[in-house]
Amino acid sequence: ADRRPTPLAAPPDSLALTLGRHQLGSIGATVVDFGTLTLLVERFGLHPVSATALGALAGAVFNFTLARRWIFRDHNGSLGAQALRYALVSGASLGLNTLGEYLLSTRMGFHYLGARVVVAVAVSLLWNFPMHRRVVFPNTVEAS
Repeated sequence: ADRRPTPLAAPPDSLALTLGRHQLGSIGATVVDFGTLTLLVERFGLHPVSATALGALAGAVFNFTLARRWIFRDHNGSLGAQALRYALVSGASLGLNTLGEYLLSTRMGFHYLGARVVVAVAVSLLWNFPMHRRVVFPNTVEAS
């Protein structure tokens, strides 16, 4: 009989640790998004609208991959199903960010960049994190 000790499973992460990783992943995705945009426009002469779409796509792929492997550690689920759920949550996130920007900057008169930061943080904490945690990557294990 094999008498080697079985490796212990890693302890579940706290909600705060998962949230912290989620916020770091969001920052990383933003860097990839804006970096791709800038590189494509400045170095390769791509039109800013096309470069914006490609930058957003690059940021989304980066964030999804990071979320699956590191943030939520739910890499045993179906990749296709997770990607579809991620795309749906991201589409709703886009709508919430756009609506929030409209309400704060256009309707309430806040400076567009300040409004963008406030809305982005609110949507990240109140929509993206809960939806990623419970819908996109439902097999996340956390300590109680």
